[in-house]
Amino acid sequence: MSDTPFDETTLPDDFACPVDPEELHLPDLYVALEANLLAPGDGIITDRHHASADNYEADDPMNQIGGQISPFALSGWLRHGCERVLQQRDATACHPGESSASFKLEDVYERDLEAGYHEKGSCVDADRPAGCLIHDLFGGFSGRAGRLIRRPIPFSPVRSQVDITDGEAEAHYRQLATHVRSRNDEDDGTPLRAVTRDAVGNLDGAWWLTVRDLKPEYIGLLCAAISLLNDNNDAYRFQLGGARNFGAGIVDAQVLNPLYTDKEIRRVDHRRWNATSAMEEKDETWSEELRPAFIDALDARIAHDTEGA
Repeated sequence: MSDTPFDETTLPDDFACPVDPEELHLPDLYVALEANLLAPGDGIITDRHHASADNYEADDPMNQIGGQISPFALSGWLRHGCERVLQQRDATACHPGESSASFKLEDVYERDLEAGYHEKGSCVDADRPAGCLIHDLFGGFSGRAGRLIRRPIPFSPVRSQVDITDGEAEAHYRQLATHVRSRNDEDDGTPLRAVTRDAVGNLDGAWWLTVRDLKPEYIGLLCAAISLLNDNNDAYRFQLGGARNFGAGIVDAQVLNPLYTDKEIRRVDHRRWNATSAMEEKDETWSEELRPAFIDALDARIAHDTEGA
């Protein structure tokens, strides 16, 4: 559990954490993820060679493929949720791209600024060296590192080899192959090119995040963003990865109670175990006292940044 005190320098003097920080699993935060299908583009690294289609045998060890899901697609998904949380509170979010960049769509940067963003890094000044919350948490201007470590998700098709406290997941990897065919009548459906796509199915596990500096508003923002992404997981803009028109990227996500111990976190992932009475008491403390306090800290930080803007 955490032995690091909260940094409350950007919060009102009367802010107080409802529990002793030493009782919390912070600065580590676990996000439970469930998805029927993910297709994060080039974001999968496997640890095995792939059997050819005509030699495929389901029980062949070569087909028990494990690997990692890159944090890059996950990071963009999470950042999008964080940006939306700020915009819902009438604050603007740091744009992820440089204003001088060459965008494919004309005037896209200007339209983004009108839709709830400000120019990347324009929020940084002498009074706010860390910038807005998005800039502070994710970094990315003048070489400043973000305050959020986003790890890859190791996955295995064998559930007994998955440890959720290490940010691992059960998932089944496949490399899907199809053809793009001509739609001209005279071509009679002639294949134009072969297309392959890496995908994982039946994802069930956790994403392990760590904040470098323990600030209550960081936890509040992450919790609010994950709730928003979960509540809107069937909306195209809040889905994860590609192939969204084919049902991929619909993710059920939930921040695991930071009052849980490692043993209790593993219990959450065990399909044959129910929550203990101690876990139920912690859930009540989390939902009624602790999580609202982190959301209050988020609102206070937004108000602080707005006043300093």
